[in-house]
Amino acid sequence: MSRSDFVILVINKMEYEPVIGLEIHCRINTKTKMFCRCSNNIFNEKPNSHVCPICMGFPGMLPLINKEVVKKSIKAALALGCQVPEFSKMDRKSYFYPDLPKGFQISQYDLPISEKGKVTITLPDNSTKDIGVTRLHIEDDAGKLTHRDGCSLVDFNRSGTPLMEIVSEPDIRSIEEASAYARQLQKVVRYVDSSDADMEKGQMRFDINVSIRPKGQKEFGTRAEVKNLNSFRSLEKAIDYEIKRQIEVVESGGNVIQETRGWDDTKEITTSQRGKEGAADYRYFPEPDIPPLVVTKEMIEELKKEIPELADAKSNRYQDELKLQQEHAHHLASDASLAAYYEKALEISGEPKKTANWVLSELLGVLKSQSLTITDSKLSAENLGKLVKLIEDGAITNKIAKDIFPEVYEGDLDPEKVIEEKGLKVVGDTGELEKICQDVIDRNPQIVADFKGGKEKALGSLVGQIMGATKGSANPKTVNEILRKLLT
Repeated sequence: MSRSDFVILVINKMEYEPVIGLEIHCRINTKTKMFCRCSNNIFNEKPNSHVCPICMGFPGMLPLINKEVVKKSIKAALALGCQVPEFSKMDRKSYFYPDLPKGFQISQYDLPISEKGKVTITLPDNSTKDIGVTRLHIEDDAGKLTHRDGCSLVDFNRSGTPLMEIVSEPDIRSIEEASAYARQLQKVVRYVDSSDADMEKGQMRFDINVSIRPKGQKEFGTRAEVKNLNSFRSLEKAIDYEIKRQIEVVESGGNVIQETRGWDDTKEITTSQRGKEGAADYRYFPEPDIPPLVVTKEMIEELKKEIPELADAKSNRYQDELKLQQEHAHHLASDASLAAYYEKALEISGEPKKTANWVLSELLGVLKSQSLTITDSKLSAENLGKLVKLIEDGAITNKIAKDIFPEVYEGDLDPEKVIEEKGLKVVGDTGELEKICQDVIDRNPQIVADFKGGKEKALGSLVGQIMGATKGSANPKTVNEILRKLLT
């Protein structure tokens, strides 16, 4: 059964519909943590090397909120179409766990920094759907536990790092919609530079809420929450499993329990962890050490100016103005860094389609083979743009460009200097090219006879010999024109 079959599930003639909501945590990419000056760059760092009394929750320590956290979270909220109230506040969310040094998390409860937004997703059939965003609020993260050899080790480097928690409305009805929503949200927070949202570095995590209900029923079923999913694959697999599990429970005469469950990536199953807490369990109350946040209309207007053209709008522009294929436009616009690279190269080349082809085929092909991303590229956008322009100007052929590309890429070399040093410029002297063409014609009477006899493909053999004689430095179009002139 394919995943799309789960939009409406039919078991024993009873049709079920899943109801899904997502809570997505994105680490805000500030230089320092949320309430202290410890570095927020903690990936692969030595455990407990970026900590201080504040993020370790020592008694008497006073947190001071990071202004950049507030700005970047508001930018993300505005890009998601959220309302940003003038007044919001921080709250203490109390729970006890070994990696939570304070014994509480500083989060937001009833007055978050933003609410009531939406994410528009595009589904495989190119239809679109709006998924409501209940709220985007900010909070600090806990530490990290590592369980091994019968003991638990705790690393507090992550403690106090700033998070945006983005809570969706229960508008999602399939695995495809959930995945599309999460991927689209990742694009948005990256485009506005609020979060790098790199799941391999733990910068984006999902909690999912899943319930089922008979088709046509308005009331929601009892939901189960699955915590801390760290990849799109895990997100999709966990929803798939949880839908099947809940249907099996109901069909066997049982009741789905409201609970928190964990995801086992190896076994690809969810397992019960604890009963689901409610707001009362967390004993929320206003954080006494942090004043309320006041955001003026002037601040909002200034931050709106910083929001760039987002992925969907950029893709549409690439198609409408640059006449790129939809697939190419979507691919280029899907990553803010990739789009920026393409546009810099295009400024030099002036050729939208050829530049897109070189970025997506040649450049990304090299990067993929080395497991790198566009930000790791050795070749500057300017030099790639120059290479494409040389092809367009007829200075080199596409074959020559591909031949020198590995060298140009590795050294980030100016391609114009490379072709000059190697003597690879296209033969531009038509008189010299006519002599070469005539020489090839004279040495191939049978091929000439075949062409004159109506065998159009015979001309290709002559072109190939001329390209060989010029070491690929002749323009094939020009060669074709000269041959036809000489043979008629």
